[in-house]
Amino acid sequence: MAPAPWPPRLDQRVINGQERMDDPAADPVMLSRTYHQFKYVNAAIAGWHRIYRSRIRPVLRRERTNSIADIGSGGGDITRALAHWAQRDGFQITVLGVDPDERAHAYALAQPAVDGVSFRTAYSHDLVHEGAAFDIVVSNFMLHHLTSVELQALLADSERLCTARTIHADIERSRLAYALFSAGTSPFFHNSFIREDGLTSIRRSYTHSELTAEAPQGWRVELQIPYRNLLIFDVGQRPGGPSGDR
Repeated sequence: MAPAPWPPRLDQRVINGQERMDDPAADPVMLSRTYHQFKYVNAAIAGWHRIYRSRIRPVLRRERTNSIADIGSGGGDITRALAHWAQRDGFQITVLGVDPDERAHAYALAQPAVDGVSFRTAYSHDLVHEGAAFDIVVSNFMLHHLTSVELQALLADSERLCTARTIHADIERSRLAYALFSAGTSPFFHNSFIREDGLTSIRRSYTHSELTAEAPQGWRVELQIPYRNLLIFDVGQRPGGPSGDR
């Protein structure tokens, strides 16, 4: 029998793979290390400082307090970073990180406090039911966790929650991304779920064309180097909505 190709072909999205950190019985020490190491992985490959400069900062207003919701915030490193960058640029900001996983919430709360940053355990639909509203809604590496039905529900929630812009950032599936992540993380992260779960995440993620096909009217998918999809919604693009002038 011929050996399986490596990297795997990745022609189709894997929809039934589970990441070890999502297991309710995951080792708590390994999970805590994973949350801790995410900030290094995100800093290296997620590109959120670039996203902040090009797609978040231009929306912020100086005459009032701005608000951001980070959906599926995990350990909270992106949540805190967004607040830090905005405050450094002279903006008043509040950033709420929401995650339904109590373990992620506990880790986020255990980190040093940042002015304007708060965390809670919740789903996006909980915020909608409460009538919450935010200038900007974001998520990082969350879309690949969702079924098609769950994705559409998240996007509908995002449209209701945001008053200016939503940015959902995720991995773009490709064999080269898989190979590069495998090689780049091989010497590191042996004491956490980062490498194994990262490879699973790539297999579960959308290609640009797949995510474009899932995007409702008014949403757009932009490619970001390296191997990232940005699923973006601007309130002015909502069918029948306002012009977007603020």
